[in-house]
Amino acid sequence: MHAKHYHRCVVAGLIALLSIPVLATLLYSFSRHWGATILPDGLTLDWYLTLWQEPRFLTAFGHSLIIAVATLIFGTLIIVPAAFVVFYYFPKLDRWMGILILIQFAVPPVVSSVGLLQIYADGPLPLIGTPWVLIGCYFTIVLPFMYRALANGLQGLNVRDLMDAAHLLGASTSSAFLRVVLPNIRKGLMASLFLSFSFLLGEFVFANMLVGNRYETLNVYLYNMRMTSGHFTSAVVMSYFMFTLVVTWIATRLSR
Repeated sequence: MHAKHYHRCVVAGLIALLSIPVLATLLYSFSRHWGATILPDGLTLDWYLTLWQEPRFLTAFGHSLIIAVATLIFGTLIIVPAAFVVFYYFPKLDRWMGILILIQFAVPPVVSSVGLLQIYADGPLPLIGTPWVLIGCYFTIVLPFMYRALANGLQGLNVRDLMDAAHLLGASTSSAFLRVVLPNIRKGLMASLFLSFSFLLGEFVFANMLVGNRYETLNVYLYNMRMTSGHFTSAVVMSYFMFTLVVTWIATRLSR
């Protein structure tokens, strides 16, 4: 009984410790002035009203959503069939895929950005400053998350036996994949999509170095506004946090 209370206290303490920075940022975003006093001098919604009425913020937020959604659609169309092909036709390639998807972590984003700047700044494909270069870069970011989640789901299935049973019942390979295999890996796919979505919204290095103000995203906007009021930037951070929290909640509901 004492051990149970101890474990609850540890979990409650951990939650409280992680919540303090978020609650402090939230309170600061609602405060009028907060200087040498323990509590703010007053509360207001003016920072949020100013933020959500600013066209530049709404444009940057829309750019981030467009790039994130486009990347996830592109990644789903490429990675899901690729994972199925590996586990159904070439199962021995899974270990090599596990090595391949981790290569990107060996090269820091700053180094990758410098190389991409030299390749795509001019020439036949001048992609620097356009959202297309970000979609390509972000695809390499979501590849490990999506493939590993799908691989874990496919490893729990006997893909070959499921496909053989579907073929015996008259289904084609594509139909069997869509109606038998895909529903069984739906939870893993949904989890990887929303995890990748949250991660892409917070990506800064590629967006700042490859696109910058030419296609300003949410984090580039936050970086550019760092010299303004701290209350205003706190409102930006909390808006991003609450949006991510709502997306995570929706993902949890859909997965059920």
